[in-house]
Parts: sequence; C-alpha cells; structure tokens
Amino acid sequence: MKKMNALFLALGMLTSVSALADNLRYGLESQYPPFESRNAQGELEGFDIELGKAICQAGNFNCSWVESSFDALIPALQAKKFDAINSAMNITEARAKSIGFTRPIYRIPTMLVGKEGQNLAPTAEALKGKNIGVLQGSIQETYAKQHWEPQGVTVTAYQDQNQVYNDMVAGRLDGTLVMSAAGQSGFLDKPQGKGFAFIGKPVEDDKILGSGIGFGLRKDDAKLKQALDAAIEKVQADGTVSKLAKKFFPGIDVSVAK
Repeated sequence: MKKMNALFLALGMLTSVSALADNLRYGLESQYPPFESRNAQGELEGFDIELGKAICQAGNFNCSWVESSFDALIPALQAKKFDAINSAMNITEARAKSIGFTRPIYRIPTMLVGKEGQNLAPTAEALKGKNIGVLQGSIQETYAKQHWEPQGVTVTAYQDQNQVYNDMVAGRLDGTLVMSAAGQSGFLDKPQGKGFAFIGKPVEDDKILGSGIGFGLRKDDAKLKQALDAAIEKVQADGTVSKLAKKFFPGIDVSVAK
C-alpha cells in the first residue's frame, strides 16, 4: 500500500509539473523551406520548427502550430487564432506599429535570384522593364515596391514562394527577391534551379528589412514576451541557434547585432 501511495504521489507530481507548462500556439506559413515546410509524411520540418521546439523546451511551453498564409499571419495573431508568429518574420518599423516582437533571434540577408548571364543586378536601373516575383506580405515585397517599382520594374506578389520559382522556370518572371537561405535551399539547390544564381550583393535598407527575425506577439502580451525573451536568450547562449543555422543554412552568418 505504501508503494502504491508513493506511485500515485509521484504521478501526481508529474501531472502537476506538466500542468505548469503553458500552452503556446505558433502561427506559420508552411511553404517556405528551409524555414518551414511539410515533408513527404506531412510533418512540419525546418529551421523555425526546430528552433520553436528548442525555445519551447527552454521556456517550459507545450507548443503546437497553426497554419496560415504569410500575409494573413498578423491579422490572425490579432484575432487570437494563435499566440506567436514563428515564420521567419523580420522585425520592422512598419510591423511594429501593429504587433509586438520578441528580441531578435537570427538574421538572414535578402538577395536577388535570377538567370545566369542575363546582365542583371539588384538595382532599379538594371531591372527596369523586368518582372520580379516576391512573397506577398513580405519585407521583400515592400522593398521591391518602394525601391524598384517606381523606376519601371514590375513587381508581382504571390501567396506561395514556390509559385514564384515555378514562374521563373517557365520564363514568366525574370527573378525573385528572397531571403538568401530560402532561395538557396528552396530553389538553387534543387534541379529546377539549374542555370539560376544569386545576383550581386544583398540589398540593404534597415528600415524596411529590419533588425532581425523574431516571434511576432500581440502588443499587450508582456508576460509572454518576457518568458519568450528569456527562453530565446538561453538558446542563443547555449549555441542552439548557431548549431541549427549550420544545419539548415551552411555558410550563412545568422548572428544579430547586440
């Protein structure tokens, strides 16, 4: 009887510890490898998925994921369909007017991808008369429409970055402005990316492109921000972020300014 009582007590303690873990629902757009996508078994995978799990473990959260198109992530967060955006979303002044953010976790440069040997460059002058595809709702769309479109460049937005790649291969687009890691893993490393390459150096505009990637939060979720910031600091300090970056983005420095 004493052993049974001890067993029930131990199970009760485990249940109590589990109950202490807060539920955290991540929102994401799952068509953006290597950040997030679904494998052949239909399971979510990618850098942001593993990073999200590591942060959940560090912060003692029970985590789940809710899917949305990228351009609907902020409205869905505000409508409380989930608690935090975990979808390679850069922290920008424009977005900070609508939502809050955790501390920056990592940073990825933005680059132009196009056909090799076409004398392209990531400038309005070189792209005049060209058609450049971007992900709808992304900072790349904002950058291209502000810097390039007024100078005669056609900027076409898509809800799915993979559709951009398909139209590039089909010749309907001359290039795409994309986060370099996504362009490399999602297109250039695949057979359909043959004959394409990064064009020129990364584009720069800190106001539009932001200070790094973090989790988007509702502005009044101060307690959640505090808990996530502490967990993020742990996974940055123990090398988890760098380790995942080497796995998914070999050769790309993802560190953020301190």
